[in-house]
Amino acid sequence: MSDPRISHIELDDATILWRNADIEQERRIAMFDLIEDNVFKPVRAFEAGHEGPYRLRLSVRDGRLSLELCDDAGELLETMVLGLARFRRPVREYFAVCESYYQAIRKASAQEIETIDMARRGIHDAAAELLLERLDGKVETDHPTARRLFTLICVLHIRG
Repeated sequence: MSDPRISHIELDDATILWRNADIEQERRIAMFDLIEDNVFKPVRAFEAGHEGPYRLRLSVRDGRLSLELCDDAGELLETMVLGLARFRRPVREYFAVCESYYQAIRKASAQEIETIDMARRGIHDAAAELLLERLDGKVETDHPTARRLFTLICVLHIRG
């Protein structure tokens, strides 16, 4: 029976050098939401008869995102590599607006928080669209899954 989704996701802890409590909370929420509801159909693996669910391990090496895809038993199916150059600016912008958002939650008015949150969602949505473009032909997925994956890509970019 076909079940094209991610059942387990792991981030390469060696890639993540530092994160604060706010970022850790973002990571936990993104991972929980991703496992609870996602669409993830890797084209080659699916066509080869591996119809899911999948285990996914994300890491960044040499400026590239590595997506190690395994079947639910942990058997490696393939490793996809995406260049991250086009993500540098959205990641930077996302971190900047998130920092403003975290500060605003502690002391700003509801209207100021809403304005910053709208900017944060806009950057997040645009980055998810970029990720969908980069995955085109490799993985069939949806916008909410791409948004959560972008959050995890950002976590992998933290350098302290």
